[in-house]
Amino acid sequence: MNKIYLDHNASTPLLPEAWEEMRPHFLEHAANPASSHHAGRQARRALEDAREKIAALLDAHPDEVVFTSGATEANNLAVFGLAGEPPGRLIASDIEHPSVTEPLRQLEQRGFILDRLRVDPMGMVTPEAAIYAGAKLLCLMLANHETGTLQPVEALAKAISGACPVHSDAAAAAGKLAISFRKLGVDSLTITAHKFNGPKGIGALLVRRGTSLRPMLLGGHQQQGRRPGTEPVPLAVGMASALEWSVRRLEENTARVAQLRSGFLEGLRRTCPPVVVNGPETGGLPHTLNVSFPGCRAEVLLMRCDLAGIACSTGSACSSGSLLPSPVLKAMGVSEAALSSAMRFSFGAWQEVNEVIEAVSRITLIVKDLRQSIRR
Repeated sequence: MNKIYLDHNASTPLLPEAWEEMRPHFLEHAANPASSHHAGRQARRALEDAREKIAALLDAHPDEVVFTSGATEANNLAVFGLAGEPPGRLIASDIEHPSVTEPLRQLEQRGFILDRLRVDPMGMVTPEAAIYAGAKLLCLMLANHETGTLQPVEALAKAISGACPVHSDAAAAAGKLAISFRKLGVDSLTITAHKFNGPKGIGALLVRRGTSLRPMLLGGHQQQGRRPGTEPVPLAVGMASALEWSVRRLEENTARVAQLRSGFLEGLRRTCPPVVVNGPETGGLPHTLNVSFPGCRAEVLLMRCDLAGIACSTGSACSSGSLLPSPVLKAMGVSEAALSSAMRFSFGAWQEVNEVIEAVSRITLIVKDLRQSIRR
């Protein structure tokens, strides 16, 4: 049985071109980029070339790109680094990733007040402009990792007009949407390489020039002291390569995954109705689909799909160990039947159409069998 990978929101396969660019920096160029000898200067040049490439692709300045170990570290650095000391108020949407919500809860325990931005049934924030006044930080993701809903980050940042710092987690969006850090108007932005066919273990926090950011780590001068530690040159090179590939082929990739998503949804609706879409049917992330199969249990569906050779999820990989219902879908107010049977499928630009057709066939058999067993 061939395996079918429909969990690209959790992680993506490494781009071969990115590996080829990384390879010599793993095997031949071992120098520390902070070293002053020739080999060190070569490593530094490769690192800074990668930083400049990433900045250009995201419409940022190179000195605004701070390399991290991934999105979790970048989000933690933004939340703890921008909020400052209590007392004060923090604002975040109800649908943020755990790497944002958990640091915010820590700050709440330290004396901050945490206000929540509610979302509508499509998972879109419902702005309440009055609550921004005097806040120390606003967190609003660019695109949701479970439903694909896009948030009005640029409009909110413009409406706030500097009233408080704004952080946006763009881990789910980078490489899938055109992003201009300058145009968005936020103070910080998170990306991570393994979401757009780059290597695992590296991400970045973009920090607007002039923004005060307190480091979480101490012990080095690297990256203006914002994130000390020896920079992973091979990973930075791979990240820049993968992001360039994704951005240069954005239109082509978007059309392809949107077609895969549409065909997958149509197939499920035709063969195993009812199928309920959670979030936007169109207009969201093109590769993300969250659907519910009323009459089935999500945890059983997940296990059966795995046995049938299909990799998918019930939500964020960072909280997949939990059997609790998705906080994102709960915030959207979905019904109990939809909440308990929700599955996330996410597609990749290299995916073949026949894989998606085969996935529909296998999932249909599973769903029909589970519903039949309930009726017995």
